[in-house]
Amino acid sequence: MFKHILLPTDGSVLSEGAIRKGVHLAKSMKAKITGISVMPEQKYYLYQTDIIVQVKEETVKQHRMQVNRNLAFIEKAAKEAGVPCETFCDSCDYPYEAIIRVAEKRACDLIMMASHGQRGIKGLLLGSETQKVLTHSKIPVLVVR
Repeated sequence: MFKHILLPTDGSVLSEGAIRKGVHLAKSMKAKITGISVMPEQKYYLYQTDIIVQVKEETVKQHRMQVNRNLAFIEKAAKEAGVPCETFCDSCDYPYEAIIRVAEKRACDLIMMASHGQRGIKGLLLGSETQKVLTHSKIPVLVVR
């Protein structure tokens, strides 16, 4: 039924569980997967003159290292299962926008993601980014609890 599944990750335990289930689903359907991890854009404004360049660079470096760990988890899970996989890092202050944009650009026919991410349980039912993807995506979304 589905041929191309997008698996977003923020590195949380729930996200890793969703990735494992997504890879398993992709394998059972002979689908391919695309993994995405989104890092903040790190916009600094002129009035933030007390933020030194080294701090800015170190912050970006730390975000990049986390994204690389997140994507490596997807790549490893896909490789172990024999599922074709490609991964992307995107920079956006609104992760849901990047998730939907990549899903559309890569012609994914399913977005499969965890119910909550690193920010913890903010709502009674769903995490804020998951809720936004559900609200704005034209592509089907499968939420993993």
